[in-house]
Amino acid sequence: MTSDSPTDATGPTHLADLTEGLDALLPSLRELYRDLHAHPELSLQETSTAAKVAARLREQSGWEVTEHVGGTGVVGVLRNGAGPTVLLRADMDALPVLEATGLPYASADRATDRDGNDVPVMHACGHDMHVTCLLGVTALLAGHRDGWHGTVLAVFQPAEETAEGARNMLDDGFRDRFPKPDICLGQHVGPFPTGVAVTRPGPLMAASDSYRVRLFGRGGHGSSPESTVDPVVMAAAVVLRLQTIVSREVGASQAAVVTVGSIRAGTKENIIPDEAELKLNIRSVDPVVREKVIAAVHRIVRAEATASGAPEEPEITPLNAFPLTVNSADATATTIDGLRRALGEQAVLTLPQPINGSEDFGLFGTQLDTPSVFWHFGGADPAAFEGLDPAALASRGLPPELPMNHSPRYAPLQDPTIELGVRALLGAARSWLGGGE
Repeated sequence: MTSDSPTDATGPTHLADLTEGLDALLPSLRELYRDLHAHPELSLQETSTAAKVAARLREQSGWEVTEHVGGTGVVGVLRNGAGPTVLLRADMDALPVLEATGLPYASADRATDRDGNDVPVMHACGHDMHVTCLLGVTALLAGHRDGWHGTVLAVFQPAEETAEGARNMLDDGFRDRFPKPDICLGQHVGPFPTGVAVTRPGPLMAASDSYRVRLFGRGGHGSSPESTVDPVVMAAAVVLRLQTIVSREVGASQAAVVTVGSIRAGTKENIIPDEAELKLNIRSVDPVVREKVIAAVHRIVRAEATASGAPEEPEITPLNAFPLTVNSADATATTIDGLRRALGEQAVLTLPQPINGSEDFGLFGTQLDTPSVFWHFGGADPAAFEGLDPAALASRGLPPELPMNHSPRYAPLQDPTIELGVRALLGAARSWLGGGE
């Protein structure tokens, strides 16, 4: 198949045929979800998670399972006769966040990050939900092979949070080792009401560029700042000046975000240190704006260091970069049809503009020369949206008090999110797979 439309010569099979048995499967999926949530793993450390995924796939009849793809990635291939090849992706990694949800299955785990720091670990972005939902879909597809035909690639990806996982898997011979997909599909849970899915054709999620900045001063006694070059003051000036990029250099009709998420300097209140470190992040949805903002960051950092009399040029080191996530237009229309059959006609909303969050999922489509579609599905209690028109969420945003992804208080509802996430992904996949005999 070379176009952005499904091939289904035998006519559609009702989604209900493929979801038969989901109710019986849900207790096992809930148990899996709680286990994954309680035992999260940092990017490129997902060994236990990957082993659980591989074991589950092998329990489901017919899956060819390959482990250690791109490090800790797992790929399952289910062949079911002639027909389209559909790639379904879930990410597996967690974040260095101290969980504050109060859930009975909250994470108390800790790990050592790549810089050697002991950190708390939490599934603060819902990747445990993604894994659970995809394993639910793989079980149903394996159990209902009379209801579809083609090939399914179930991709369990590591290191999405660091923008390494998709590229690592692709660089590990993905194109040569596995069937070429006709469509790549992925989903992400978020703080929308359960039962709602949101997406859009074209740009869906922003590009992201992260940097570490080292500012060099000349340390000394806090009582004699005149004999020093204070990198703390220098860092403060840089942080404030960076905020003028979006407010004064990016047009009102354009979109960009510059965030300084980490600042570290010194050890004691009366010692002026030798250096300060910043970590910053840039989000953009236009390549021209992206280059303009990145150039402005470099210019401001160097100029503030010069203005402060820094004895050395600052160091600006890239940390990671996420590409712009772009949904193929025709493929999005087909996938939305599948989502609506699964969730309801009014439950799938079209976003008026891209989301500022970022993803590396799109690399599968671009590197494999395949259309791709990504969407977000709700995991929040609908009661939090009482009195709000669900259709307005796409344009007016979410309630500000609602915990967002990456918050220590973020956790999707276990029920009915698991069931609805399985239905959404299965419905989207079914819109591309060939119908059963």
